[in-house]
Amino acid sequence: EEDQIVAEIMRRRFVPALVAHKAWEGFHFAGHEIRITEATDCYGAVVWPSALVLCYFLETNSKQYNLLDKNVIEIGAGTGLVSIVASLLGALVTATDLPELLGNLQHNILQNTKLKCKHQPCVKELSWGIDLEKNFPRSSCHFDYIMAADVVYHHPFLDELLLTFDHLCKNDTVILWAMKFRLDKENQFVGRFQTLFDLEVLSDFPALNITLYKAMRKGRMKA
Repeated sequence: EEDQIVAEIMRRRFVPALVAHKAWEGFHFAGHEIRITEATDCYGAVVWPSALVLCYFLETNSKQYNLLDKNVIEIGAGTGLVSIVASLLGALVTATDLPELLGNLQHNILQNTKLKCKHQPCVKELSWGIDLEKNFPRSSCHFDYIMAADVVYHHPFLDELLLTFDHLCKNDTVILWAMKFRLDKENQFVGRFQTLFDLEVLSDFPALNITLYKAMRKGRMKA
């Protein structure tokens, strides 16, 4: 069954039949053909399999996780694929990443969402751990969902990443996080994450070394 799902996820990706002057990849999600421009010289401007896993989950679980009119923020949005799919499913999306990635991110989002979505997504700079209260004040920023795909890899900003999750997450915020397991140091982040959040496995794909998690803040008031 896992092999069948993995194959279905990977079938959502296609490449152009003719080589264009600008490299792009295509994807089929939420009833749309999505064209993503990538930059192979930058980790953040490439579509990684974790993003496909998260997009597939959003599409196939749209009744249980209904994004219509929900406030969604994606951290480490990269090329914008997850943000685009969430927007096509009706969410009000804020796609965030480092300043050097925003141009390509904005291009992809505009190209794939203009006149197709109930809410036009916005693109905003977010450097993990920096100026969080200034740019995303707790008093006025409330997100129903935080989404993240492949944000834990070999980089020195894991402390800042955890701080960012903590700042953006309210008691009723749901985190949907697809993680590819690589190195022990990075894998240990999951344990640190669990000091602040209750973690539930939604899907696990050993063939891809990817796990999709749902998380909510510990100690929240439960109905």
